[in-house]
Amino acid sequence: MAITEYFIRFLQRRDILSERDLERLRAIQTTHVSYGPGEVIVPRERNAHRSCMMLRGMSARSHQLVGRPDDRVITALHVPGDFVDLHGFVLAGLEHSVVAVGHAEVEFIDHAELSEITENFPHLTRLLWMATLIDAAIHRQWLVAAASLRSSAHLAHLLCEIYTRLNAVGAASQNQFFLPLLQRELAEILGYSPIHVNRAVRDLRDRGLIRWTGTEITILDWPGLAALARFDPTYLDLERHGR
Repeated sequence: MAITEYFIRFLQRRDILSERDLERLRAIQTTHVSYGPGEVIVPRERNAHRSCMMLRGMSARSHQLVGRPDDRVITALHVPGDFVDLHGFVLAGLEHSVVAVGHAEVEFIDHAELSEITENFPHLTRLLWMATLIDAAIHRQWLVAAASLRSSAHLAHLLCEIYTRLNAVGAASQNQFFLPLLQRELAEILGYSPIHVNRAVRDLRDRGLIRWTGTEITILDWPGLAALARFDPTYLDLERHGR
């Protein structure tokens, strides 16, 4: 298979790709694999030989706590078009695993392909670097949100971010998107108990900001939700300019 168009849209939202760039990206050969909820997509391992990109659904970066094998912390959510472990291309290995959130489809790209790109396509190399830097910026913003926002606002910030990321690659529109997370998983992301998450969801509904039915979320009042969350998408680097 060829690389997902979601990743190409991810890049085109932020820069102009030449025909040569596009031709090389679309020539990347991938292996398509499907996963069920909770299945490990990328294990914690050393000396990985391929990297993984989200095609459909979502995945989570999962960390096991030392001495507490039944507990975990989720430090990232990945949406279509995201390289979930591009950093593993240059690191000796991953200190975390990546697991499917709901049903997920991914594409694996051999590191030999990425090596050839970095050796012969300097512009694409910079854009791959950009992708890892945006990933790091999202992680930093999660830390800021966790330190500065209370439960309802913290959840609102996560919803604003996920919708914005999905919308940027054409995977969501009209303020509607799917979030296949259990409340237990939301609790692991936000650092609250499931009871606190339930209250935060109810609060956003009661304020008339969202409608949440199963895995489908509709943002009814984007200005109100963004104001509550103090959401500023600058960290997602959505402006197009030469790099």
